[in-house]
Amino acid sequence: MTPRLAFWELSPELMASYTALNHQLEKSTLGKPFVELINLRVSHINGCAYCLGIHAKSLRAAGESNSRIDQLGGWQVSDQYTEKERAALAWTDAVTNIITSGTPDDVFNALKAHFTDQEISDLTFAIITMNALNRLGISMRK
Repeated sequence: MTPRLAFWELSPELMASYTALNHQLEKSTLGKPFVELINLRVSHINGCAYCLGIHAKSLRAAGESNSRIDQLGGWQVSDQYTEKERAALAWTDAVTNIITSGTPDDVFNALKAHFTDQEISDLTFAIITMNALNRLGISMRK
């Protein structure tokens, strides 16, 4: 697919800010592999083929198993994910589908057993940041 606009060239300062935000998230206590898992899930939901390839490749390079990557689309019924990951993935689904989910209290409250308030904030930033890039990539055909 041919890109509509080369947004990464047309808005270099904005892309640099996005990249800096991403690096900060990867350096958070969540860690890069966890953020990449979230990025992959967001990209599943949004259908961003380019991002699916990038984040799956990054996870494999970090040592993630193919079965966990392959089963992420069905994480709710897979035995591949910890309770902590399940809480984060449920929150990822709720925030990404905010128009229909309304981010329910039970989904948010489940995070409290596994994450600090700062980690929940960082996780939410990771989710919204990936959603923003998916929307940019999909709309500009990247």
